Amino acid sequence: MGRLDGKIAVITGATSGIGLRTAEIFVAEGAKIVVAGRRSAEGDALARRLGPACLFRRTDVTVEDDIRKLINEAVDKFGRIDCLFNNAGGPAQTGGIEGLEAERFDAAMATLVRNVMLGMKHVAPHMRRQGSGSIINNGSIAGRLAGFSSSIVYGAAKAAVIHLTKCVAMELGEAGIRVNSISPGAIATGIFGKALGLSVEAAEKTAAVMREVTKSAQPIPRAGLPDDIAHAAVFLASDESTFINGHDLVVDGAITGGRNWTQQQQGYVAMRKAFDQIGG
Repeated sequence: MGRLDGKIAVITGATSGIGLRTAEIFVAEGAKIVVAGRRSAEGDALARRLGPACLFRRTDVTVEDDIRKLINEAVDKFGRIDCLFNNAGGPAQTGGIEGLEAERFDAAMATLVRNVMLGMKHVAPHMRRQGSGSIINNGSIAGRLAGFSSSIVYGAAKAAVIHLTKCVAMELGEAGIRVNSISPGAIATGIFGKALGLSVEAAEKTAAVMREVTKSAQPIPRAGLPDDIAHAAVFLASDESTFINGHDLVVDGAITGGRNWTQQQQGYVAMRKAFDQIGG
């Protein structure tokens, strides 16, 4: 028996990375899903591979009518919607404040924040009628602490997502609808390559490199994986979390917990040597 047996879910940004792995695990746990993304070939291939439990609909999450149609189709097809995972996103302009371009700032906010608002807006009426539902928004540790993204715009957008999640949780919780976010740490996906200007195809090939680069960034000595976020989403989508609302679940191997133990101890050793040179 799967943890999501009988659940109907919509997952955006499902053609790669975290969204794709979440789609696979949701189906394995018994859910029926509608997945969304902009790349039709990849989305159609995913739906064929996962079988009748998965439908793909090409969706631009910055376009309100696309979001409305996506949510309505899930309800029309399956009769209800139990979970919405607002996972879609993308990189934002890098560089300092003086070099930011207003148009690129607005585009990033549409991709990273407005899409989350639209998803919640259009799923809420359906979940209200049911008296239940779980909305999961993809945040980031970059939205909790500065310096964890190559883009200050991305960090600001994710901070908005985390706080918007809490605000909506206070409203919809009264209707039995839970609204939570997941803040990933350094997860080995193609988003880092995209942020640094690689093409989508090239960026998707960088995950293996990221596993090596980030394996020592946090106390747990491995890189974060899409599976780590997908399993967190399963928990929040399931009936195991029915009293969790307005929470930002950090999945980062404790990279935001402070200085790594070994790094700290090495600093003390260096300090001791410096003191010894003083004498006395």
